[in-house]
Amino acid sequence: MLLILILSVGLCQGNRVFQNKKNVSGSLDEEGVCQCSVILPDSTFPADRMESLEIANYNLSIHVQQEISKIQSYQGTLTVYLEKLRALTKRVEVMEGGGIAYTELDFELLKLEMREIESLVVDLRASLNGSNVKVDSLYVEIRNISIIVNQMESYDKNNILSVRRQIVSLRKVLEECKNNEAKPIPPPVDYGTCKHREIVNITKPFMVQLNWMSFSYKFGGWGKDSFLGANQDMYWIAPLNLDSRIMNTLRFYKSYDDLLLYKNPRDRSVPGYGQGGGMIVSNNFMYYNCYHSRDLCKLNIETNTVVRKTLTDAAFNNRFSYTSSSWQDIDLASDEDGLWVIYSTEENSGNIVISKLNSTSMIVEKTWFTSQYKLGVTNAFMVCGVLYATRTLNTRKEEIFFMYDTKTSKEVKLSVSFDKMMENVQSLSYNPNDHKLYMYNDGYLVTYNLSFMPIESEI
Repeated sequence: MLLILILSVGLCQGNRVFQNKKNVSGSLDEEGVCQCSVILPDSTFPADRMESLEIANYNLSIHVQQEISKIQSYQGTLTVYLEKLRALTKRVEVMEGGGIAYTELDFELLKLEMREIESLVVDLRASLNGSNVKVDSLYVEIRNISIIVNQMESYDKNNILSVRRQIVSLRKVLEECKNNEAKPIPPPVDYGTCKHREIVNITKPFMVQLNWMSFSYKFGGWGKDSFLGANQDMYWIAPLNLDSRIMNTLRFYKSYDDLLLYKNPRDRSVPGYGQGGGMIVSNNFMYYNCYHSRDLCKLNIETNTVVRKTLTDAAFNNRFSYTSSSWQDIDLASDEDGLWVIYSTEENSGNIVISKLNSTSMIVEKTWFTSQYKLGVTNAFMVCGVLYATRTLNTRKEEIFFMYDTKTSKEVKLSVSFDKMMENVQSLSYNPNDHKLYMYNDGYLVTYNLSFMPIESEI
């Protein structure tokens, strides 16, 4: 930095300037003024830089204050939204506490039910070979309710129960119409006995409910206690986890109304977990395939304790499951003759094996080997010691195509087709107390009534 000093004549002597006892070179100008130049070192304080820094600091302070103001504004807005969220949470809790929270899936279930009833009425009209005032009136009423359902879906979802009550009432009227048809009177049904031959007909599906965990839980099983004489008011439901494998929760309802309204459930955690949709409840015990093993589990529903028994040679862990239901290598069944297990072995080349079980000890009492490949079957069940196997015809039709009679050790090919509400069959079980099939159908709970060929003496 160059600094020019202008000194008086008296201070400039012999061309030297004395300043702080240091000699500095200088010169006189024309007017006799002494001038000299001094070069300051670089260590001199940078005043210009300091000024720039002060200006930058001032601007930064203003910017920070602006941002602080914005944060305070955001904080106030956030507080308002938090209060709204708390209020909304309370409203949801009130709705949940007051019963069931309805979703779009409830309306999908209603639509399926309406299509089912409409189909029944169409079949009834066809069977009457002409017009019938009562049936025509029913048909008009069903169409009107279908319109109401579509309107409700757009604005009022809490009237679902009212419409479902109308549906139940329509079903009763429809059953009365069917009972009044001029048809031969079939022999009386003798539940719990085997005074009949093979299955000859399956009714249209009756959609009971969506499982309580939602449509996403497509795999599982459900039904009633299939032990002869057991309480038939109680229902059990066991959806599998989203992995379509693990069963860790079991729910019970004391009545049909509770099941419809998801009321008063009793939940059980399954000790050690189960796997697959092959579970069955018999005599207040649930039998199922223990998780990650070929063991059979017997769960005491009252005490929640489990007893295990190894099913020797059984394939497991999705080796030979049904074609539309993963992890169901071991499938438990119950009928008029007791407890059964349906599975496959490597020795039988993946074909179905049937074993009769002692319900107390779970010891295998007798085994039968079939020639039906298990992977070619969608599901199977037992009736009076006879195995029935199903396969898919299309997305809306299923067929019983194979049967094996353990009393005669004979295999028979047959064809009994029946409708299904959804595409895939995840489990299928028979209850001898009411001659019904209980299907877990892509998350929906569905039942069918079975009709049997009477024995020759009754024809």
